[in-house]
Amino acid sequence: METEIFLKKYTTHLNENQQKAVCTVDGPILLLAVPGSGKTTVLVTRLGYMIYCKSIAPQNILTLTYTVSATQDMQRRFEKLFGQGSSTGIEFRTINGICYKMIRQYARLAGKSEDSIFRLITDEKESAKIVSDILVDVMNEYPTESDIKAVKTLITYCKNMLLTEDEIEGLGNNEGIKLLDIYGRYNQYLRQNRLMDYDDQMIYAYKMLKSSEDLLKMYRNRYRYICVDEAQDTSKIQHLIIGMLAGRDGNLFMVGDEDQSIYGFRAAYPEALLDFEKDHPSAKVLVMDRNYRSNAKIVQAADLFIQHNKARHDKHMRSTKEEGSDINFVELKTRSNQYGYLLKVAVNCERETAVLYRDNESAVPLIDLLDRNRIDFRIKSVDMAFFTNRVVTDVTNIMKFALDPYNTELFMRIYFKCQTFLKKAQAEKMCRISEQQEIPVLDATEFVDSINGMVRGKCRSLATHLRNMLKENPSKAIFRIETPLGYGEYLERNNIDDNKLFILRMLSFNENSIGGFLKRLDYLQGMLKAMKPDYNSKFILSTIHSSKGLEYDRVFLMDVCDGVFPGNMIRSGSSSTPQERKEFEEERRMFYVGMTRAKNDLSIFTFKSEDSCFVKEMRTPVRKKSSTAETVMPQVVAKPLKSLRDKPAYAKFDGTIK
Repeated sequence: METEIFLKKYTTHLNENQQKAVCTVDGPILLLAVPGSGKTTVLVTRLGYMIYCKSIAPQNILTLTYTVSATQDMQRRFEKLFGQGSSTGIEFRTINGICYKMIRQYARLAGKSEDSIFRLITDEKESAKIVSDILVDVMNEYPTESDIKAVKTLITYCKNMLLTEDEIEGLGNNEGIKLLDIYGRYNQYLRQNRLMDYDDQMIYAYKMLKSSEDLLKMYRNRYRYICVDEAQDTSKIQHLIIGMLAGRDGNLFMVGDEDQSIYGFRAAYPEALLDFEKDHPSAKVLVMDRNYRSNAKIVQAADLFIQHNKARHDKHMRSTKEEGSDINFVELKTRSNQYGYLLKVAVNCERETAVLYRDNESAVPLIDLLDRNRIDFRIKSVDMAFFTNRVVTDVTNIMKFALDPYNTELFMRIYFKCQTFLKKAQAEKMCRISEQQEIPVLDATEFVDSINGMVRGKCRSLATHLRNMLKENPSKAIFRIETPLGYGEYLERNNIDDNKLFILRMLSFNENSIGGFLKRLDYLQGMLKAMKPDYNSKFILSTIHSSKGLEYDRVFLMDVCDGVFPGNMIRSGSSSTPQERKEFEEERRMFYVGMTRAKNDLSIFTFKSEDSCFVKEMRTPVRKKSSTAETVMPQVVAKPLKSLRDKPAYAKFDGTIK
């Protein structure tokens, strides 16, 4: 097809920067695409331009995306634009998919059968069982689902970032676990049983490319043009593999935006975008800076906000839409008031409305309230880690022990978290006496001679507190657990986030007994596990991570307060470490991604009782010597809500909602 005909047919609706990205094919190219700039359209159109105008053979093109669903979507969009079957020959793959091919090919080159390849673990339950067994041995107790998930995430991070043993040990120290020991045992088990996980698959492929010139040459000749979508989400090991396949000056087209890199916990490596020109001296850097999604006021506010980050390209986002509605800062007295407000929004919700939050747990009190009021909603990517989190299980175990003071297994899980000052041997002896004499475990304190008067007094006090808990509502019981019983001090001493206690308190206000509260938690967990998406509902709950790449007519950002969102706070001045600054910039990017999901209306909850550095930053322009950013902030409207009751839970909202 002649270039002029192709451009007239497929690119007249594209702007100048988009057209330039479509027609720039040779050499290393970095395309920085701001939110809502049409990057997928450009990537798909560019593939057509390469095949139909530049006569590049489809089999010489490799298009890498982040997930299997993204590869399928890319292929569908290509065929929708260029016709059924037009994608034949082009490889749309994930990085793991291409690594699997390399490993098989390496085996053939080495004269080995495919049976010699380690079996890939594809079942999450299988890998969870391996980790669980190791944790039982290391921790001397059964891990929760949340513990297992957290450790698996850390193992993935270590492998994707190619961390050294010293770095793994340091990471484990920060997390308060013996990570290096766990990591070593896990990898040893896999090798001994001829297994590999998805992260191993990439490491093995990378080592094979480094050790075999024939393998590297084969794939470089095959994939002469490589396109990488969502490049800011790929990890260090993935970037190294891509770099080897493309070479220093090869035809590598990377599309991404470091401002939207929010998967640091999974080892996303936005530094590869920042270092692209250094790694590829002949590189061209293109920018698609026009946002077609959000109204102008949202775009301007989001752009000025992200300028506070240092580790980024100097670029600015421009809007193509009219000004539209002002950003609405919804000022409430406390965090607990936001649930009543959102309940009012959800009633007869006829507009597409998304409530976005940093962590899944933020939505649990709202879900509880919506369910109690029988209001339909849709939730993306249900995650029940909250219910098996260590803090939640500790609190519920203490409550269960109050209900069953003879339960020795529960006692051994909680005694050292309630300031009893018992030694393990003493606690175990109390359990044996309890079982032998059929008396409550704490009563057995009186029969252990090695326990001194102070510790015996602590145990008596704990028994009294637990008996009193049975007579009071669960809200008071949680306060009793946190303060008089000393569990709050235990969390602080072990540097454990106490936000789970806040969520539990919010859930407790609508129950009258700890028994009813425990049943409600079980009910919510089962409900979410069985829940199927209600695509007819226009009221949507989602983490910002799950909303990435999506857009909504109206967006509410929840829990915007220091210590929750952002979750990782930075110390002021020069006392902050490089790692702390790096983590804080990712928090800011997450907030930026949340803002840019909104098309027409964006509301942000603020609380008189809680500070928000992000809200302050939105009102503080950034002045840079090389920046052309405006220093006048867009108008924002703070609407104080009257008629909000002071009850510290699901506050009833009687006002008018925009």
